[in-house]
Amino acid sequence: MDRNTAPEAARVIRSLRGMPASDGAGVKLTRVIGNPELDMLDPFLMLDEFGTDRAEDYIAGFPSHPHRGFETVTYMLDGRMRHKDNHGNEGLLVPGSVQWMTAGRGLVHSEMPEQQEGRMRGFQLWVNLPASAKMTDPRYQEFAPDSIPVTAPARGVAVKVIAGVVPDAGGAPVRGPIEQPATEPLYLDIALEPGAEWAYALPDGHNAFAYVFEGDAVVGEGDDARPLATHELGVLGGGDLFVVRGGAQGARLILVAGRPLREPVARYGPFVMNTREQVMQAFVDFQEGRF
Repeated sequence: MDRNTAPEAARVIRSLRGMPASDGAGVKLTRVIGNPELDMLDPFLMLDEFGTDRAEDYIAGFPSHPHRGFETVTYMLDGRMRHKDNHGNEGLLVPGSVQWMTAGRGLVHSEMPEQQEGRMRGFQLWVNLPASAKMTDPRYQEFAPDSIPVTAPARGVAVKVIAGVVPDAGGAPVRGPIEQPATEPLYLDIALEPGAEWAYALPDGHNAFAYVFEGDAVVGEGDDARPLATHELGVLGGGDLFVVRGGAQGARLILVAGRPLREPVARYGPFVMNTREQVMQAFVDFQEGRF
């Protein structure tokens, strides 16, 4: 970009709402990415939002199931979820915590509610891995709420930096704890007071989306400004500057971006590879206990 040229504001090039779905042992959720309306947004394969006060909607949880070839990102807003895998890893996700799991060559894990009542709310995002990393060793990046920095880059704006870098009000960089060189992800939880506005330079060349989960917001500038209501996703394009303003009730949203991989995608259920043959091999390896 020409240093003498002001960055152009990104605009919402497409907006959509999720579709009701269920996963695991019948957990009710909303599938925002990974449905017929938006199959994927490279490198993002799926975005699920879960949120309910009804224990019967989540109590059965996600019993043991396999993964290979991608990453799952679980961000808890409310509730408690216990995870375990067949490599002996175990942990508890509490409100405000994040787990970034790289499944790599394969693991079998479970995610089960550790509560009998109350609200369960959060997101799970699936992020593709490049062909060169699909068979890497599994690993976890798991962070408690107090390990994830929050900054106030503008009046009436609070940003929780899960992945990526955000300048604070004085311009000093605030860096999230998640690191993934393959896609260089950005994952922000943004809270806006009514009318509060913030402009943020998106990573160059990344695909990006914003998803409003409380209140409403306006994204973009001038004639290209477009409102996003609660539970509405906006795919961003046409510029490198994310400009957002809180609506009459304020807003809370996630802003997510990642470097596209531009590789073939072959997926079936919990396996995401580059060819059909690799997916079939994943089934064989799982059935023969090689995960």
